[in-house]
Amino acid sequence: MSSSPDVTELLASLSGDGAPADEAVLEKLLPIVYDELRRVAHGLRLRERADHTLNTTELVHEAYFKLVDGSRAGYDSRAHFFGAAARAMRQVLVDYARARHRQKRRGAAPHLPLDNAPALLSDARAEELLALDESLHRLEAFDPRQSRVVECRYFAGLTLEETADVLDLSPSTVKREWRTARAWLAHDLQRGA
Repeated sequence: MSSSPDVTELLASLSGDGAPADEAVLEKLLPIVYDELRRVAHGLRLRERADHTLNTTELVHEAYFKLVDGSRAGYDSRAHFFGAAARAMRQVLVDYARARHRQKRRGAAPHLPLDNAPALLSDARAEELLALDESLHRLEAFDPRQSRVVECRYFAGLTLEETADVLDLSPSTVKREWRTARAWLAHDLQRGA
């Protein structure tokens, strides 16, 4: 992530009450963070099967709306915002996986805000993502910091250094937590299989 003091200043100026001033701030904020959010979404898209048609732009927009709605205003820094972006990307993908799962069980099309939502995930990938999300909730109850590291690394595609910046940790701590969390999740997922 490149450094930009404008992001922190803009985020600090959001009141969160939906005032017209907030709309002006959000109009200034999006162009600054858009490319980085696209990079994150593109990284997530690369993890999917080769023949799917994930629309990176729509995923970015869904996550951005989650990030800047009135109830989530109050980011105190650029790092805090991009940490929240990791969680928003996770929520969007898990919502789609759940919808895919419901569609598969009921045989009916789910109500999704994105036009190509069913194409986002294969059935197997949706099941994997739901299992990972459940396991990540268990990890969060056990070790919230490791859970946040996984969100930043896996769902937001952040590097070790970016994750360290977002979580205000040293890169060596992030590396250790990432390794431990992956082992914990692998064991938990294997136990649940």
